[in-house]
Amino acid sequence: MSVVRLKEDRYREALALSEYAFQYKYTSEAEMQKSIDVMKQHHQLFGVMDEDQIAAKLHLIPLEISFGDQIYSMGGIAGVATYPQYRRNGYVRAMLKHVLEKMREDGHVVSMLHPFSVPFYRKFGWELFTNRLICTLNKSDLMMQKQVLGKVKLYHKDTHTAEISALYDQYAKRYSGMLVRSEDWWKRAVYDDLTAAVYYNEDGVAAGYMLYEVKDSKMTVEEFIPLQAEARYGLWNFICQHDSMVNELKMILHEQEPLLHTLKEPRIKAERKPYFMARIVDAECFLEQYSFNWEGQLGKVCIHITDEAAPWNNVTAVLDAGELTLLQQEERALQHAQLNIEIGALTAMLFGYKRPLELYELEGLSGPIDMVESLEELIPHYRPFFLDFF
Repeated sequence: MSVVRLKEDRYREALALSEYAFQYKYTSEAEMQKSIDVMKQHHQLFGVMDEDQIAAKLHLIPLEISFGDQIYSMGGIAGVATYPQYRRNGYVRAMLKHVLEKMREDGHVVSMLHPFSVPFYRKFGWELFTNRLICTLNKSDLMMQKQVLGKVKLYHKDTHTAEISALYDQYAKRYSGMLVRSEDWWKRAVYDDLTAAVYYNEDGVAAGYMLYEVKDSKMTVEEFIPLQAEARYGLWNFICQHDSMVNELKMILHEQEPLLHTLKEPRIKAERKPYFMARIVDAECFLEQYSFNWEGQLGKVCIHITDEAAPWNNVTAVLDAGELTLLQQEERALQHAQLNIEIGALTAMLFGYKRPLELYELEGLSGPIDMVESLEELIPHYRPFFLDFF
C-alpha cells in the first residue's frame, strides 16, 4: 500500500468521498467549484488508491498558531475519509504517518485536527489540548449590567475591518494554540453568515467584539472577545437589547471567561466540552522555540520522549541551568534519573492543558517526583484555547 499526493484532476472524486463519508450533498455546481478552488489554493490532498479509484484520503492545510508572542508553523488535518469497503485495512494509519513526515519536511512543528474519535487519534500521538464552554441562557437571563459610555457598530464579511483582526490578535496572545488568521481566512472560514458587533469606548477605540447570528428566536454567539471589562459590559448589554427578539441565547466561551460571574444569576446551563486535538510534529524544533520559565527552575530535569508514529521525536531533553540540551541515542545511557513521557502527553503539558503534577498523578508522566516538581516550575501557566474549525 502506498500513499500518493492527489492531483487537481482528482479533487471532484475526493469531494464525492467526503459527501459519502460525512453525509452531505453539494447543492450546486458553483458550490462544489468553490470548494475545489479553496483546495487548489490552500490544501494538499493525499490518498490511497485502489487501482484507479480513491479508497481513502485526507487534507493537509498549512497554517500557523500563536503561543503568546511566539508563532508556530502548524499542519491542519481535515477531511479524513475512507469508503466502507476499505476500512480497517490501515489506510488512515498509513496516510497519517505519511503526512507526519511531510509536515516535518515542510517545517510544521505542530499539527491539529478535529477528531471523529479521540481514542483513534490518540494512538497516533494527537491529544486533546483545549476545551470550550457552551452556555445556554434563557430570555429571563438577559438582564442589563453596568451602563458604559461607548457604542456598538455592526460589520459583516464584506465590511470586515483591520480593527476586528487586531482585536482578535491581541486576544489570541493571552492563550496558547490560537490560529493566526489571515484576511482571507476571516472571510472564507470565520464569518459565513455571522455578524460582528464591535464595542468602541468613549474615545472611539475598539475594545472588543463578538460574532453572532439571530435565527428562529435564538441568538448564537460564536466568539465573545472583550479585551477589558468595559467592553465586556458593552457587549453583554448589546446582547440584552435583543430580549424582545430571542427566547434563547447560546454562547461559546473560554472556560475561564469572567462574564458568567458577573451575571445576576450565574447558575445557568454550562457544558464544558473538549474540542480540538494537537500533536507535536518536531519535538526538537518545538522545544527550542518554547519559552521555559527558567527563573523558576528548582533543579536539573531530564525528559525522555517517546513517539511511536514519528520516531525522530524519540529524544531525551535535558533542562539545566537555563539551557535545553537534546541527547542522542548513545548519550541517553548516561542518564540514570529521568522522566518518561509520550508525545501526546508532552503536547498537552506544553500547551498548558495538563500540568506536570496532573500528568504524574494520571500516570502520563513517570519518574522521580523531585524532577516532576522541578518541571512544574519550568512550564509556564499557558491557557489553551481554539475558536476555529477546519
